[in-house]
Amino acid sequence: MADNRQMIIDLDKKRMTAMAQKDAATLNALLADDLVYTHSTARLDTKQSLIGNMESGATVYTAVEPSDVKAQDLGDTVVLTGSCRISVMSGGRPNSFGVRFTDVYANKGGRWQMVAWQSTRLPE
Repeated sequence: MADNRQMIIDLDKKRMTAMAQKDAATLNALLADDLVYTHSTARLDTKQSLIGNMESGATVYTAVEPSDVKAQDLGDTVVLTGSCRISVMSGGRPNSFGVRFTDVYANKGGRWQMVAWQSTRLPE
């Protein structure tokens, strides 16, 4: 069985870059239709609402920078854990903060997609 750990870490970096660049096409490919995205504020997003908020300007990510990312390869699922520095404009207000996250990718018909994100804000 192939070890998918580094490939998924790299794929998630691509997803984070796409968020900062407002690259909806890349996000549409990398995010599963049944995505559950739990923000550090406990707000929930679906794939459609996450991309929609970015496209409308309600939420504008200016930087998403991961660090200390570890991966567990469970076959058709890879679980990532790590830290991330997020810079975002939300409701017209700039905000920058760190989070710890758990991120889950699943192999869906030969295509790896993110199915879940859960983050907890780090104390400043």
